[in-house]
Amino acid sequence: MSGPCLRVAAVVLLALAPAVCGAAAADPTPLELRYTVLIAGTRAGSAVTTFLSDREQRYAFEYTERGRGPSTVTHVVVDEQGLPVLLETTGHNYLKHAVDEAFERAGTRATWRNGFEHGARTITGPVFYPSLNRPPQESELLARALLHAAGKRLDLVPDGEERIEPLGVREVKAGAQVKTVRLYALNGDDFAPTYVWLDEQERLFVLYSSWLTAVREGWEGVLPDIAKAQDALVAAREKAQADRLARHPTGPLVFIHARLLDPASGAVRPGTTVVIAGDRISAVGEDGKVAVPAGAEVVDAHGRTLMPGLWDMHVHLLSPHGPLHLAAGVTTVRDMANNTDFLLDLRRRWDAGDALGPRIIMAGVIEGPGPYAGPTKVLAANKEDAFKAVDRYKELGYEQIKLYSSLDPALVPPIVEYAHGLGLRVSGHIPYGLTAEQAVRAGFDEIQHVNYLFLNFLAGVDTRTPQRFTAVAQHAAELDLGSAPVKAFLALLKERGTDVDPTVNSFEPMFVGREGEVSPGLAAVADRLPPQVRRSLYGGGLPVPEGMDQRYRDSFRALLAMVRALYDNGIPIVAGTDSLAGFGLHRELELYARVGIPNLDVLRAATSVPARLMKHEKDLGSIAPGKLADVILVDGQPDKKIGDIRRVVLTVKGGVVYDPAALYSEIGVKPAQ
Repeated sequence: MSGPCLRVAAVVLLALAPAVCGAAAADPTPLELRYTVLIAGTRAGSAVTTFLSDREQRYAFEYTERGRGPSTVTHVVVDEQGLPVLLETTGHNYLKHAVDEAFERAGTRATWRNGFEHGARTITGPVFYPSLNRPPQESELLARALLHAAGKRLDLVPDGEERIEPLGVREVKAGAQVKTVRLYALNGDDFAPTYVWLDEQERLFVLYSSWLTAVREGWEGVLPDIAKAQDALVAAREKAQADRLARHPTGPLVFIHARLLDPASGAVRPGTTVVIAGDRISAVGEDGKVAVPAGAEVVDAHGRTLMPGLWDMHVHLLSPHGPLHLAAGVTTVRDMANNTDFLLDLRRRWDAGDALGPRIIMAGVIEGPGPYAGPTKVLAANKEDAFKAVDRYKELGYEQIKLYSSLDPALVPPIVEYAHGLGLRVSGHIPYGLTAEQAVRAGFDEIQHVNYLFLNFLAGVDTRTPQRFTAVAQHAAELDLGSAPVKAFLALLKERGTDVDPTVNSFEPMFVGREGEVSPGLAAVADRLPPQVRRSLYGGGLPVPEGMDQRYRDSFRALLAMVRALYDNGIPIVAGTDSLAGFGLHRELELYARVGIPNLDVLRAATSVPARLMKHEKDLGSIAPGKLADVILVDGQPDKKIGDIRRVVLTVKGGVVYDPAALYSEIGVKPAQ
């Protein structure tokens, strides 16, 4: 390993082994390295590196979850510096699109192609091409190249740069085998670093995250120790980030000259003063009639809109999502299924200010066993198992139960009754073998995803599989929303008080996205995003059968029409995304407005309505004395132009102040203009 000896002063508490100077050990290269791939902690696939020669390798990578998942083979040839001169990937991606991607460097000429890019460029120094369909092994390839690059950085093609940062060293054991592995952070092409563990030969040992993990075969037993060490180091980084970017006023915080928007009442009050003391709002009134406390920090809002912080009612959190949410004005989220230990730790750190993120309301998932079971270990095949899961979620402070696609339909009524008895809401996917109407009659308080409202009228669809998307894409446009069966179903939702979390923005790229075109929901912000994130927006959505292009587009319009029908029938809508943190919520609100829902009601779906339904209206959802100080300042008037919701210039959560421009800069996003 080139460069100075790696020194890690902060890892004593992790019992990390001392660093070792010098080059990587010269052990003979194995013929093959095999990896176990886990999704959300559950074994789901494999990765295999085959060494064809000292400079030529083949990467195989595949996993399956809920009928989706990639399967690719990558052929790589590197030069004497470890930089790829040839990279070719074939197979299919997560949504089963065919993959045919290639990069080649010859002298000073670099060329690349994939489903939407056909580029060429003259290069004058070392470069690296990050593939769109990156297998875990490519992180090793990039890390090795960075470790031997000048300044530990490389230019990327087509765009951007990447840097490597050493974080720590650890000794691990499996039986009689002992290895010393090092953790590195790869920074630059995404919102957050990629963390990769390399062994003594600088070969991939573990690529760990709470979603996807690849671990060297035979070493799976060390994963808890590796995860604990990585989590501690990442937590220390995030604590330092929070200390820099979260500002705690030393006295009262006062907004003057604000245009106060209260979606709950519909009131708009220009010339308003709002006083925040600690984590609560202490006074709200006209400028000049509300005393500004001595020693207060005063923010002149200059007529900008001051409104309650936004809620995203459908997320699956990862640590990097926190800054994205806060920068977008999202101060409360509802996590709709996650690893329990991870989520509890994340909520603790976000609440304590040890990391950046919104308030978290937790919904716990219960799934049934089977070949299409979702990525969770909470599986229930009988009432006893289900009730134990409900009890545990209740004890841990969860507020809602989410039932999933493979759950035995016979278990739904008893679970609903039991959970309601403990004061928990129940919602979810509609388990296979059940219709949405039957789920509502069984006591569902809420339905996730607008596609299930259409599946209520489609027979023979295996909703455990991607058919729950493709069948709707092919047939939603055929459903007459004015027909008697649809009217009766909507009346049932209204009668039972069942609300809907449409996540319609998550279907837009699936139904309308086309390879080579920027994802329509994020076109307005694409130029602001980090290079690799921006490139991913051109990957397209569901594979579209021959002759079905217009049908898929018409079906997305049908989804939007269903959202409007919900509104017209007085059925509560809560704004959730199940997509890109922060930016996805802005798009969800835009789509509601597109179908003619008044902007104030659109904003209610992301403020007062979720606060009321989740029984947090005493503290959240509006700006009033005594409530928690979760407010955002918007440079615009989103009640008149919903797109202005993207122009958040200040976020306050519990009296703590965040500058969205600084948050975005931290994660490689350009500020809104």
